[in-house]
Amino acid sequence: MSVRMMALVAVTATVVGIGPDVRLLSVHATERELDADRRNAIVAQLTKLPRLRSLLVSIDGELIEEHYFNGVDARSLANLKSASKTLMSILVGIAIERGHLESVDQTIDAFFPDELAKASALKRAITIEDLLSMRSGLETTSNRNYGRWVQSRNWVAHALSRPFVGKPGGQMIYSTGSTHLLSAIITRATGMTTREFGQRYLARPLGVSLPAWPQDPQGIYFGGNDMLLTPRAMVKVGELYLDGGSIDGFEVVSSRWIRESWIPRTVSRYSRRQYGYGWWMRVLNGFPTYYAWGYGGQFIYVIPDLDAVIVVTSSPNPGDGRREHRRQLNDVIEDRLVPVIRDAVIEK
Repeated sequence: MSVRMMALVAVTATVVGIGPDVRLLSVHATERELDADRRNAIVAQLTKLPRLRSLLVSIDGELIEEHYFNGVDARSLANLKSASKTLMSILVGIAIERGHLESVDQTIDAFFPDELAKASALKRAITIEDLLSMRSGLETTSNRNYGRWVQSRNWVAHALSRPFVGKPGGQMIYSTGSTHLLSAIITRATGMTTREFGQRYLARPLGVSLPAWPQDPQGIYFGGNDMLLTPRAMVKVGELYLDGGSIDGFEVVSSRWIRESWIPRTVSRYSRRQYGYGWWMRVLNGFPTYYAWGYGGQFIYVIPDLDAVIVVTSSPNPGDGRREHRRQLNDVIEDRLVPVIRDAVIEK
């Protein structure tokens, strides 16, 4: 977070139309603020979404909006679900910059000699980049295959045993198994667990905590799902990328890695969204946007042209209304929130 960040204090919601289940936190003496009437209308609309948990907005390093819904508060941890894949990408970039990994072109056979001992040359030649961009060519472990994978005795071996359904470096095959392999690579390359590495080189510089999350039967932290952060910590992740990877002159992740991560590498055949190294890409109300996206409605939106970060968390649980929740949330963010942020930036 920018050193310009002001102290936060809790205030009671008194805006007409905002119910008692909403907690608002305001930033004192901020240089920017959203139009109050439009902001209040947005919050009132969001209170109608029972799955919503939080909405935070920062502009130019200042946290200007912080709202919690349906019983959570600033201390509540959010399950990032697949937005965890974005954090795994950041950790891979840090591991490369620190010399633990050679480059994204490094092949995975160096890290899985036993698991790939009898594998084809094509499978041994899958690269770190293929895993980052969901282009390994291997059959997915997600969707209908997810339960069988996470119930297996060895998640790494199971993911690597999948048959080819495409060519490495070809079309996008979204698979949490790919990012779990990245977690295993970080563990084997650094000699630290993924959590230890992430705590030391990402969370600690950001001034946040990286709580424990699930591990596979061999003790590898789940790569690409179920990581936990507070919404404020999620904002700091977005601001790190807005600020070119450095905090007060200390480089956490290189600006080169950020640029590489935000280059479109493939396109989802389902959402038609572009995908880089763990980041999704789209245009929100005319502004190029890079974002982490997790099941149920977990988002970190980074909008460089507005110097803005938007964080949204929602219930991570399956249930009725999940798709409608995501649709309504998207409409509010693109059609109402981004325009009011734009106007606040222009007025400044």
